Amino acid sequence: MSDSSEVDAYLDGFEPQTRTVLEQVRQAVRAGMPDGVETVRYGMPAVMLDGRYGLHFAGWKHHVGLYPVPVFDGGLEEEVRPYRSGKDGVRLPYDQEIPLALITRIAAAIAARR
Repeated sequence: MSDSSEVDAYLDGFEPQTRTVLEQVRQAVRAGMPDGVETVRYGMPAVMLDGRYGLHFAGWKHHVGLYPVPVFDGGLEEEVRPYRSGKDGVRLPYDQEIPLALITRIAAAIAARR
């Protein structure tokens, strides 16, 4: 069961420009995990698969964060590496173009691991 209203409430807490970016991230994650269920976990939106595997995203002052993002094999990891922060986080600065297609590929790769 999806609880998109909780995600909407989270997004409502942001300025319009940031909210627009977060909505785009939300759609990119959902595109990569079309069978996922939206919820809020650990105080941030998430799309979960089988109640266990998922991808969380959060809006911060200067960036969007994605969590947890495992280390991938091959070319996908090469694309993710410039955005890595810590062992399983990804930071996407607002002052750069948000790589929505990459977010979708990350979400799809996580979904494929379940």
